[in-house]
Amino acid sequence: MRIVFLGTPDFAVGTLEALLDAGFNVSAVVTAPDRPAGRGQQLHQSAVKVFALSRGLKIMQPEKLKDPAFLSELAAEKADLQIVVAFRMLPVEVWNMPTMGTYNLHASLLPKYRGAAPINWAVINGEKETGVTTFKLRHEIDSGNILLQEKVTIGENETAGELHDRLMETGAGLMVRSVKIVRDCFLAKTEPQFQEQEEKLVTHAPKIFRDTCRISWNDPPKKIHDLVRGLSPHPASFTTINKEVEQVVKIFRTSFDDFSHRHSNGTVLTDNRSWLKVCCEGGTIGILELQMQGKKRMAVADFLKGNKFTVSDRFI
Repeated sequence: MRIVFLGTPDFAVGTLEALLDAGFNVSAVVTAPDRPAGRGQQLHQSAVKVFALSRGLKIMQPEKLKDPAFLSELAAEKADLQIVVAFRMLPVEVWNMPTMGTYNLHASLLPKYRGAAPINWAVINGEKETGVTTFKLRHEIDSGNILLQEKVTIGENETAGELHDRLMETGAGLMVRSVKIVRDCFLAKTEPQFQEQEEKLVTHAPKIFRDTCRISWNDPPKKIHDLVRGLSPHPASFTTINKEVEQVVKIFRTSFDDFSHRHSNGTVLTDNRSWLKVCCEGGTIGILELQMQGKKRMAVADFLKGNKFTVSDRFI
């Protein structure tokens, strides 16, 4: 059975590695073209490309998925099956090519959190549970019939980055099981047992934009805490502080409480040694890890060694 794998970021690497370790024949990998990145704008290879090179796999990096030259090269692979993990939307000419179809791994319990950022939004919305889903691809994004799902509990203080790593591992194992099912059904000339997605249960996980990342200190503490961990470590929530000049501060990890206070929202409370809290609507947020504009990310105690606050300082 010949498999073509399509994916780009770290999340996809886990599944590609698991398929290879399970002995499946991945004949080629399709990933994003190299892009300029960083201060020097040097060409950056995708995580999937870096891994594929280490395993000696054939790599395709089309700019356009409808490019006739790419479609011809893809068809020449004679793939029985295509596996998609964290890749862009595929045209029908691509996903309809393999004999056994094209299957996708999505980091949510579909039909909940369809879209580009399911891990972030599950944490931002304070969900206690999420998971991974494998499904057979069709034209409407993340809407295909479900093959397998596996649930994962979300910790109260778990960040999106930590959840990402756990879902990557869980999803890799789920996809290996899914490929075995598809292969065995094909050999037996039967159809896998699918489950249709219930449209009434659909929720969405759109791309994260900068406005999503700004903290509102008029929100209750639990909502702010979930926003911070749902955006940590990337792209990170942020606020601004009105010291000598207004500066952007990224916040990566917090605690929260329902401590009653008489201060205006955004007021900074600190001993200027080991702890820093910000007043919000109905409680306070404890800042545990942060990064001042142009500086390194650090724990609050280390931050306070070189940054002192006065009673007039506020987060905005």
